Amino acid sequence: MDLGLRGRVAIVAAASRGLGRAIAQELAQEGAQLVICARGQEPLDAARGEIAASTGAAVHAVAADLSTREGIDRVVSSAQFAFGHVDILVTNAGGPPAGPFESHDWDAWQRAVDLTLRSAVELTRAVLPGMRSRKWGRIINVTSITVKQPVDNLILSNSIRAAVTGFARTLANEVATDGITVNNILPGYTRTERVEQLAQANAKKEGVAPAEILARFEREIPMHRLGEPKEFAALAAFLASERASYITAQSIAVDGGWIKGLV
Repeated sequence: MDLGLRGRVAIVAAASRGLGRAIAQELAQEGAQLVICARGQEPLDAARGEIAASTGAAVHAVAADLSTREGIDRVVSSAQFAFGHVDILVTNAGGPPAGPFESHDWDAWQRAVDLTLRSAVELTRAVLPGMRSRKWGRIINVTSITVKQPVDNLILSNSIRAAVTGFARTLANEVATDGITVNNILPGYTRTERVEQLAQANAKKEGVAPAEILARFEREIPMHRLGEPKEFAALAAFLASERASYITAQSIAVDGGWIKGLV
């Protein structure tokens, strides 16, 4: 299936590892040109080299902290300088720390807001005018299954990712006539460092081994296994494509059936 992504320009946030890295790889394989960003220069450069070598795509790597205005401006200006415009935006951020309500003061909440909500809002603000002028764009937010079924001990993620969902759902209506789609992808328990960290946090809280927590996750999933990043990335590539031009305002889970709700 030709997804119509050859020559499109994409920004993929938090792309040095995990889900962002997998999405960047998938888009590059479909012929997109990339600007990838993350905080750490060394792992980001490694990801850039691997993606470019394996796909032949043009890939620019920009080390930036997307919880800051300066970091957002650096990434978007680099994309404009390298390619002239942005067609696809994938917002993504490492999850806020685990813990119950009492363990997080307001500074922790503010950091979570800046990292997860502000980065999505301000990246969108920066690329949206160009998408509107060209009458084509794809905005994809990586959120979490927690927006449909909260997970214990993740009050920051449950709350702030829900705010991203409300933002995206409202924006989708505002830009629908401009040829721009806005969707959220909800990863379930996927084989990433984030899930390993969550298992370690829960294990420490309960006084058990992390392997026991991971096994519990797998028992809760109807498929009885963790997802693989490439399985998640396949949906991202489709939603970014020409084929998905009539899909907008959706929050789609990639969770092996974990969410128990009907919708």
